[in-house]
Amino acid sequence: MKNNFLKLAVFIVTLALNQVLFSGCVSNKKIEKKVEAPPVIKVAPSPKIEQKDDKTPPASLVPTAFFEPDGRYYYYMEAQLQRKKGNTDEAVDYIRKAIESDPESSYLQRELADLYLRQNDSQNALIVVKKMIEKNPDSLEALIVYGKLKQGLKQTDGAREAYEKVLAKDPKQKDIYLLLGGLYFEEGYLADAFRVYERLIQHFPESYAGHFFLGKIHVRRGNLIEAEREFHKTLNLEPDLEEPQFELLNIYEIQGKKKSVVHLYEDILEDDPDNIRAMMGLAYFHHKTGMSEDAEELLMELGLRSVSDPEVIRKVVQNYVDQKKYDAAITILEGMLKGSPDNSDIHYAAGIAFDGIKDDEMAIRHFKKVSPDSTFYNNAAIHISFLYQEMGEIEEAIRFLKSVIEKVPDNPEFMVYLGAFYEEAEEYRKAVETLKKGLETDPENARLYFRMGVVYDKWEKKEKSMESMKEAIRLDPQNANALNYLGYTYADLGQNLDEAERLIRKALKYKPDDGYIMDSLGWVYFKKGLFHRAVRILEDAVRLVPDDPIILEHLGDAYLKIHEKAKAIEFYKKSLSERETDKESLEKKLRELTGRKF
Repeated sequence: MKNNFLKLAVFIVTLALNQVLFSGCVSNKKIEKKVEAPPVIKVAPSPKIEQKDDKTPPASLVPTAFFEPDGRYYYYMEAQLQRKKGNTDEAVDYIRKAIESDPESSYLQRELADLYLRQNDSQNALIVVKKMIEKNPDSLEALIVYGKLKQGLKQTDGAREAYEKVLAKDPKQKDIYLLLGGLYFEEGYLADAFRVYERLIQHFPESYAGHFFLGKIHVRRGNLIEAEREFHKTLNLEPDLEEPQFELLNIYEIQGKKKSVVHLYEDILEDDPDNIRAMMGLAYFHHKTGMSEDAEELLMELGLRSVSDPEVIRKVVQNYVDQKKYDAAITILEGMLKGSPDNSDIHYAAGIAFDGIKDDEMAIRHFKKVSPDSTFYNNAAIHISFLYQEMGEIEEAIRFLKSVIEKVPDNPEFMVYLGAFYEEAEEYRKAVETLKKGLETDPENARLYFRMGVVYDKWEKKEKSMESMKEAIRLDPQNANALNYLGYTYADLGQNLDEAERLIRKALKYKPDDGYIMDSLGWVYFKKGLFHRAVRILEDAVRLVPDDPIILEHLGDAYLKIHEKAKAIEFYKKSLSERETDKESLEKKLRELTGRKF
């Protein structure tokens, strides 16, 4: 059996991140096909949908333009040179200048959007594509790119609207049905998803994906007979697909058809005796139905196989642990350990499963059985230390990590976590000493510098904190947390506010939906005296993080500056309700505004 259909489902919600956005996605050619592995939905090159002279680089200018330092072709060529060198920021600047010389060129606009995407700046890419649509509302290419950008930014309303427009203009866009239907399905809009997949089937009767997802919707609605029909249609079109068979197994289990479940598992294994997923499923089904000996035999076999075939444990993790089916995972993994009692990978997966059901002692027991030569040893050790922390045993977490470092002295990651535990225990000197020891092993480790900056900040050594953050940024220029930390520190001190804004805006490029970074930007505007702008940004921050007392207080401060006294009081009260300590200054603000004691 080919386990290839599940990846098709994943494709539907991730296509926006995996396809080249400007490859042209408007072909009507067949894209859905039986594949061996892995499945790839291919989009054929699109026909030209815009004027020919705007689909090629701006080389059609008069020859003298090439030599002019202000001509669009000159800027375009400079942009390409900078792009090849990896200087994306400079390439953006040159393309912008080219657009100033020729603002009507959609080719240059596409180049600019693509460069923004290379910078992980989806917001600016979206602005560019939106302008393309305003100039040419009939451009399917631009609408598709716009939808994918919106989807990538998790702005699904805009993505759905764009995809609906594409299908209204061209109902033969098979991949867009899949994208749109996937969005509706994932968000629970089953009626809309059903409508989209039915349209897909009308235009493409042989679409096994359409039948499969219609079956999934029927399952969600409890229409098991209709669901069974759709899954059988899927298998009639593509008999080798695995996922519809497992959907049928689920239906038979719900209906209590034990013989049908066993027979279908046996059919799958007869066709593919090495199907790990089917072996696990049949074993767990035997376990649930009291066939303990049959279950144990299958699980021991899987345990023995896991020694030479890591795919066995990966399948357990994928189908049970990742799906948070922890009880089933524990049953399967403990059964496998009878066949391979010293397998570190099984112990690690079992530790994760027991952690999932909050059985800390069993999780620690399994994690401790992970051998130091296992690829999972580092993760297991860190899990153990965090479990001790969650149990309130911070000293035990420190003691354990120190014992690990004695065995593995050259791993700076352990120094990062040990430093963090000293930091939590407010032993700042020991935290810094630990982090510096880590830097002796790995002097280019940005995480160690970042952690040290945090410790110095809590230790009220602001200058050293800022020095550490600058070093973290030097080593890792895309470290959004360090960029934000340094920017916010400047803002809080009222220093270098332009630099603070630059740092925080750069952090937002890498984490555009981070409410804490949004708060930092709002606080910069507050410190600059741009109070209305601060309010708008801080309102966005509160929407993203509605229960952080500092952000709530910042918004209250900003409202007070624009004379919105009632709103200031509202957010001060919300901030106060979220605080467990440091209430005095906020209570004083409320007393001064209301004349009442809080």
